[in-house]
Formats: sequence, C-alpha cells, structure tokens
Amino acid sequence: MKLGLQLGYWGAGMPPNAAEMVVAADEAGYDAVFTAESWGSDVFTPLAWWGSATRNVRLGTAVAQLSARTPTAAAMAALTLDHLSGGRAILGLGVSGPQVVEGWYGAPFGKPLARTREYVGVIRQVLAREAPVANPGPHYPLPYTGPGADGLGKSLKPITHPLRRDLPIWLGAEGPRNVALAAEIADGWLAVYYSDKLAEQYNTWLDDGFSRPGARRSRADFEVAASVTVTVTDDRAAEFDKHRPIIALYAGGMGAEQKNFHADLFRRMGYAEVVDEVTALFRAGRKAEAAAAVPDELVGDVAIIGNPEQVRAQVKQWADRGVTMLMISPRTVDEVRAAATVLADN
Repeated sequence: MKLGLQLGYWGAGMPPNAAEMVVAADEAGYDAVFTAESWGSDVFTPLAWWGSATRNVRLGTAVAQLSARTPTAAAMAALTLDHLSGGRAILGLGVSGPQVVEGWYGAPFGKPLARTREYVGVIRQVLAREAPVANPGPHYPLPYTGPGADGLGKSLKPITHPLRRDLPIWLGAEGPRNVALAAEIADGWLAVYYSDKLAEQYNTWLDDGFSRPGARRSRADFEVAASVTVTVTDDRAAEFDKHRPIIALYAGGMGAEQKNFHADLFRRMGYAEVVDEVTALFRAGRKAEAAAAVPDELVGDVAIIGNPEQVRAQVKQWADRGVTMLMISPRTVDEVRAAATVLADN
C-alpha cells in the first residue's frame, strides 16, 4: 500500500508546518504529496514551492479544478512542474460543484462528464506534442471561433517539449458515471470518502470503464488513491469526535443544498436519514448539533482510526478491495512518521 500526504487547501492562512511535513514524508518513504484548491489558495504554487525541497515523492494535484483554468493552461502547469521535479508530477483533476464553478469561476457547471472528457483530451494532445492542438468543442474549442473572435486564432504546439507524454492524469470522482469515466480515460482515480461498504459498487463502476473500447488502462496498471485520515491511537472516541465536524460540513454544508455530491455519497453508504438530519441542523446554523448527529459508525467507515493492529487490519481490507494508495492528512511531523512506521509492512 502506497502512502500519499494530502495537504489539502488552505484555510484563512498558510498551514504553519506543511513544509516540514512534506520533507518528513519524502524522508519516510511516502510515494506522493498532494495539494488541493477550493476558492482560496491555488493548487500548483504550494506544490511547486514545498516540493522543491524533496527528491523522491511524486507531486500531485488533488484536485485541480477544471473551471479554474483552461485545459491548455492546466497542461502548461503540469508539464512545467514535471520538468522542475524531474518527472514526478501527477495531474489530478476534478469538476468541483455548481456552487464553486458558477459562483466563483463564473462558468456553467452543466455536462461535467462531457467537459471532463474533452478537457483531458486537449491535455493529452499538448503532452503528446505530435501536432498543433485543435479541438472542435463544444466546451473548449481550439482555435476559438465563437462570438467576439477576431478569426485569427491558430492551432499551436507547445513551445516547451513535455518531459513525459504519459504524465499521469487522475480524476477525482464520486458517482457511478464519473468513476467509470476515470477508469476509461485516466491513469488513476482519486476517491473521496472511500468506504468498504461501497467497495463492491466502486469496483463494478471501475470495471465498466475498463471494459469500454479504447480504455486507457486495465485494473493491473490503474491507481486507486483513497483520501482518508489514518490515526494511530488508543483513544478512538476522542479521534472520532474530531472527525464529526468535518463530516458534518461535507454532508450538510458543502456545496448547494440541492446538489451536494458528498451528501449523495453518504446516502449511498446507507446514511440517508443521518444526512437529512445533519443538513437540516447545519443549514440552520446549529453546527455543533450537526456534528453530534454524525454517528460513530459513519466515522469508522470513512476514517482509519485505532491502535496499530486495528489500523493495519483495515488498511489490508482496503488493499484487498483494490485501493493502491492511502492519501492521508496527518497534522504533525510526528504523525507523518508514525503512519509510515505502522504501515511499513502493509
């Protein structure tokens, strides 16, 4: 089982110990370090800055939001980072949600699967550098010939030669069609709130994508990276309490109330009534009560918490289901090292 350090996106300010944790992960044998973005810090700058102190870990975006930049701009950032890191970049992409896409980026959210397929296709053209990049659209037409165009657009090849034409592209996905699309066109899947309860369902969706004509990879060379908290402790109850507010935010307050993909995920896990209660409380401003309504069972399904034996047993269970990497979010350098030590033999 590979380990990835997920630094996430920033809150009100820069996390104070991120640079030290990145170095610790590199020294402890982690496979990769990841950053994220929402509507504050961006995903590439911290990765390049902190990643410059590393020599071994891969450097990944988890995720770069599609609407934050055009596909050619994403390709430029990825190929630049790949050169700077000596071929260690992973481009993780995701559509985000309508609240962010339409409210922050000022773009339509509709047709996320079609947009993703087209976006990845343009990036693959840039990385291949076989011909000038051209795309008929409709979402990312190149050259652009629509309203306001001067008619002078020209298909171009990247000036800089990409270091790797097969730079890995992973997709963040939660629903059945998105997960299947990841298996069809990407090199890996970034799974949010992975749960053993849904493992069989997830594998069915992945197999759907692998079986499609022209699928890029097979199960044997496809990466499944599950974002999860791994905490080695004898006080499970205290750790569970720390996770309740986070789950309440994602289940009840993340995105629009009418379209919350995280809430849909928890519903598929069998927690529909919990989601309804948490959402009502959270939207009413009763956040502490919303957190208290998150049951132990739900926390235990999506987080790996316990003594070393319990942690290793759950990790093995996930590995047997097809997970190839745990993307964990330790809070200190000591926790970075502790996870590596406990999971050294998994």
